[in-house]
Parts: sequence; C-alpha cells; structure tokens
Amino acid sequence: MGKNVIRRKSLETRSPSEAEPDARDGGVQSVDRALSILETLAEDDEGYRLSDLAVRTGLSASTVHRLLATLESRRFVQFDRAESKWHVGVRSFTVGASFARRRNFTAQAIPYLRKLRDLTRETANLAVVDDEFIIVLTRMESREIMRSLTKVGGRVAMVTSGVGKAVLATYSDEDVGAIIRHHGMPRLTERSIVRPGDLFRELATIRKQGYAIDDEEAEMGLRCVAAVVYNALAEPLAAISVSGLTSRVTDARLPEIGRVVREVAAELTAALGGVTPVLKSA
Repeated sequence: MGKNVIRRKSLETRSPSEAEPDARDGGVQSVDRALSILETLAEDDEGYRLSDLAVRTGLSASTVHRLLATLESRRFVQFDRAESKWHVGVRSFTVGASFARRRNFTAQAIPYLRKLRDLTRETANLAVVDDEFIIVLTRMESREIMRSLTKVGGRVAMVTSGVGKAVLATYSDEDVGAIIRHHGMPRLTERSIVRPGDLFRELATIRKQGYAIDDEEAEMGLRCVAAVVYNALAEPLAAISVSGLTSRVTDARLPEIGRVVREVAAELTAALGGVTPVLKSA
C-alpha cells in the first residue's frame, strides 16, 4: 500500500519570520516536527538512517538529530547501533496501545475474530475509521501462509481496502464523493478501482449483499472480504474482515466467505448492543 509521506519545508527554505519563531511558536513547531519523525519511522519496520529521515521529513540533519535525542531519552524512539538506524521505541507502543484500549470493544471482538479465522481458515482483522482512513486494531493470524497487507496500527485509505469499502457503503454518495475529492483514488494494482462511477456501482452492490470484496485491488495475489459492525444507532462502529491468498480465497469460495463474514459481523454487533440495518433487496 502507498505510504503517506509527510514532508516539511527545510530550514534553509524558510523565510526569516519562520526561521526565528517566538518561544511559543517554536515549541509548537518542535512538537510538530517530532511527530513527523515518529510518523515517518512508523512507515517502515526496517528503520531509517539519520540522513534518510532528514530527506523524508524535509528537516535538516541537525534538527532531526536533536529531536531524536529527546525522543530517545523518553524511549519514544530507539537507535540500533549495529545498523546505524532509528526505530520506533517501546514508549510509542504503550502510548499508541491506549487507542485500542479506548475502543473498549476490541477485547470483546477477539472471540469473534477467532471464530471467523477458524471458519474460513484465513486471517481475521478488526479495523476502525479514523479521519477518513482505516486503522487495523488487531488480527487473528491464519495458520496458512499469509502476507499481511497492513500491519496492526497501520493506516490505509478507505477506497483501497475491503474494510474501507464496507464502511463507505454505509455513507451517502455525497459523503463518499467528498472523501474521493480529498484523498483521490490511487491505482495500487491493475485491478484498483480508480473511477468514481465504478466505485459507486460497487458500493450499491455491497449495500445489497452486506459485505465488500477487495479483489486484488491493493496487492496482486491477495483478497479481502469485509463487513461492518454497527453501534446502537445502526451506524458503523468498526469492520471485520478475512484476508488471504487468491489461491485459497477463490471465486467459488467468495459467496460463502462473504456470508460467514456478514453473519459474524452481525453476531459481534449484537454482542456489543448494536443494530444491524436490514439489507436492501436486490
């Protein structure tokens, strides 16, 4: 999946007023830059060298090094001296984990994810929407060979994933259009949906059948089948999905897997006190 690269103007290209902010603005700017560094480090588990971080964030190497030293002292980042690379630290994980704890349904969802995995023999995922992106909260890994598209905590655009399309199908066409205008429709593979008209037609199908399919649209060789988990107001609370290789998630299996995902999503909805809307007739 494509990475959301956050770039900042380098110090060398800033105007004098930007280069010498007052103490208050400088503090805010330092926080913004430190968060940019953390976001960049989170993009790649292999880590980054100092020079690479400077290029990716658009900051000078001296600024990046100063901020890394502060983040390291608080254990938000760590330095691998053998490879001379920086990585996300343990404190970043503990702080970020509070997001999943705040979504207090995560623990309740585990038995349903396990059931979904066992029924389909594929990896089961739980995800939520955050600022028009999908974030994977947790997953139950398949016992089969599997390549995970998105790691736990990873963010992906809604239009590029099965869980995203499942949630988008609950939105009005006007809201979907606004998201398309804001984030675009990236072509990740030759099967990606890149035309709004095609997406709207697929969303209509999703509304009728109660589940969405990512048919090698994010990565060739991988499929995902997803359905929405609703709250007490029949609004999308989260989404669950199964993902697997196309050699196992075959055309013949898709309807059955879709039915299972839809039914388990309805069971989880009921367990959380939610209400699943009645499907529109075909």
